[in-house]
Amino acid sequence: MVRKSDRSKERLFQAVLKPGRRKKMFAISKIKLARFACHLFPFLLLGLTQDVKADFMDKLAKRKVCADKDCIYAISTGRVVDDYIAPDCRFLNLKEGQLIYIYSKLVRERKGGEFWSGSIYSEEPVDEMGVVGYFPSTIIDEQYVFQNTTVRLPTTAIDFYCD
Repeated sequence: MVRKSDRSKERLFQAVLKPGRRKKMFAISKIKLARFACHLFPFLLLGLTQDVKADFMDKLAKRKVCADKDCIYAISTGRVVDDYIAPDCRFLNLKEGQLIYIYSKLVRERKGGEFWSGSIYSEEPVDEMGVVGYFPSTIIDEQYVFQNTTVRLPTTAIDFYCD
């Protein structure tokens, strides 16, 4: 004996299998997809209009000096002796008196300036704290040297990457 619920399921199954019914279901799914796309389009458009800030910038030097081969240990610390406003995203904005950890020193080329990379350290939160960036060596009074022996390495594109 076939139950009533089984018969209704069988009828529903038969109705779905009919060719006309399949076309109708396909048309309905296309309409739903089109509605979804219409709602999604403004968000996609908004995403395309946003500025992308990440970029590989020009190299400031071909070689650098670090405390180790991975440049993860600080060479020294220093105090900022004069305010500095960063010209682009590779550099840090510095204020007089801030403490800086120095991780690498770019090897000076011809008439170019000498730049070091490091991060700001402070007891209280400040802008760009923990961010590694470049700054001119002339505005830093190097105070404590952790590593006298250094490793000379070539710079890579990632050294000058802006996020």
